[in-house]
Amino acid sequence: MTYRQRLSFFIVLDSVIVLTAIFFSRFLLSASLNVFTVPLVLSSITLLLSHHCYSFYYKLYKKVWKYASIGELMTIIKAVTLSIGTAAVLQRLIYNDTHFRLLAVTWMLHILLIGGTRFYKRVRKDPGETQLQNKDERKRTLVIGAGSAGTMVARQLLGNRDSELRPVAFIDDNVRKQHLDILGIPVIGGVDRIEQAAAELQIDNIVIAIPSLRRKELNRIYQACAKTAAKTQIIPMIEDLALGRVSVNQFRDVQVEDLLGREPVELDIGSISGYITARTVLVTGAGGSIGSELCRQVLKFQPKRLILLGHGENSIYAIEIELKNAFPSGETEIVTEIADLQDAERMLAVMSLHKPHVVYHAAAHKHVPLMERNPEEAVKNNIIGTLNAGRAASLCGVETFVMISTDKAVNPTSVMGATKRLAEMVIQNLDRTSFTKFVAVRFGNVLGSRGSVIPLFKQQIEKGGPVTVTHPDMIRYFMTIPEASKLVIQAGALAEGGEVFVLDMGEPVKIVDLAKNLILLSGNSVEEIGIEFTGIRPGEKLFEELLKEEEKGDAQVHPKIYVGRTAEIRMAEIHDLLKRYDGCGPAELRERLLDLANDRNKTHYEASPTVFLPVSV
Repeated sequence: MTYRQRLSFFIVLDSVIVLTAIFFSRFLLSASLNVFTVPLVLSSITLLLSHHCYSFYYKLYKKVWKYASIGELMTIIKAVTLSIGTAAVLQRLIYNDTHFRLLAVTWMLHILLIGGTRFYKRVRKDPGETQLQNKDERKRTLVIGAGSAGTMVARQLLGNRDSELRPVAFIDDNVRKQHLDILGIPVIGGVDRIEQAAAELQIDNIVIAIPSLRRKELNRIYQACAKTAAKTQIIPMIEDLALGRVSVNQFRDVQVEDLLGREPVELDIGSISGYITARTVLVTGAGGSIGSELCRQVLKFQPKRLILLGHGENSIYAIEIELKNAFPSGETEIVTEIADLQDAERMLAVMSLHKPHVVYHAAAHKHVPLMERNPEEAVKNNIIGTLNAGRAASLCGVETFVMISTDKAVNPTSVMGATKRLAEMVIQNLDRTSFTKFVAVRFGNVLGSRGSVIPLFKQQIEKGGPVTVTHPDMIRYFMTIPEASKLVIQAGALAEGGEVFVLDMGEPVKIVDLAKNLILLSGNSVEEIGIEFTGIRPGEKLFEELLKEEEKGDAQVHPKIYVGRTAEIRMAEIHDLLKRYDGCGPAELRERLLDLANDRNKTHYEASPTVFLPVSV
């Protein structure tokens, strides 16, 4: 019906209710059929008019009652109470008397009838009725969390006829809620009851409905859920709900990133904006997993220009299109440059053309086994490429140069780690004689990056297994790509020059446990897929370190960023290596890299405060 028809209906309905309430109250109290007295008629008219006035004031005629809740009930009570109060005042003014018993009974009947008619649609929409429908067709669901979010999830599932899920029980560690019913659904116990409850109640789905849950606690809950055969999902994070990006019933599968046990990164927005906003930023390796995420994060701070530099045209084209679609406002000019780090003249030309204020150097060869077989390529890209990019940045007046390093650069046992350690020395040496602030940021593995174990494990699971793990005791530090990128940007804001920043990687993770979690998250069992141990690969260590012993210090410049002490910089030996590396065989070059990076078999050269190497391969 139209709004006008709806308004007319409620005015007529309320008028009947008001008159019925007051006359029926008079009948109940007097037990007489003679209820039409002058005072009563006058009070009825007053009550009727005041009711409509307060109903319009509180917008009772505009509310959609099938979604009514406690708030609407309180509004009804206010309107009715004020109407009765107005009638009482009129009785006192005209007759110098107030019929309190009459008005009290009228007040109760008034609320009962008004509330009953308004909540009729809400009662018809009661979850209990929907719960009975499709009882055998909907998947039996266990809701973890009986708080406001869990209650909202249950209410929406029960009230949505199209939902395939039917909540049958809550799990909550709050003992005050246990053994109670919420929306007719029992709270049957804490997290330790999940496995037993799933078996007893024949649970098909589990929904974790605690949006503010800390990741360590989520990991504990998920491990309990993983012992069941039910599919486990989670509601969106609280920040996404608060910003209205998603609704509470948009469940998603639990991701391995959720189980890291790490809390979200809090950035110092002011310091970052000061060196990025309205300025020119260049990212090398912009098409890679880290470089592309750096570009996404940098754009949030609205630089004047963002230069995407990379060697692979397809990856650079892909990130350019993505960024222009994601940030269509055009506040930041996005420019692409296809360039090879090993070409010193090209790097100098790019830097001279764009004159960036900030450079994030993310380009590198990082695949450990491949670099073991091709050490000369690691030297070209990781050392010479860094040198070319750093020298060009210095000559062109770049303010801050941030190099992405790795925990494999600490006491390296691989060619990749050794070349990244030597690249750190290169930029620390450049910092000594340049106005540019050169810093390195060192962190461990990032989940989902190209060449990481996560994509490999997922492929193996899709093929039916087995998942291959090199050693049962191998551990690694992990963080997500967005987290690593945010902290790299934060480190740039903290740079004074020459530092090696080390990101707090949290607790190390056993690779075999990561494999088991991925198998369970894919909906399979470890027994079905299987895990096969293949042995440690060349250049790998059982565990990685973030700082060498002589680099360790107490300096913490951010809750998740430490500064390591500067170790010895052996530029003369690096210079000698770069002049002669192409005459070495792979095995000899590997040994020279590891000796130099680990300060073994030192060769003495004349002191040279700076060595600029105009190397172009």
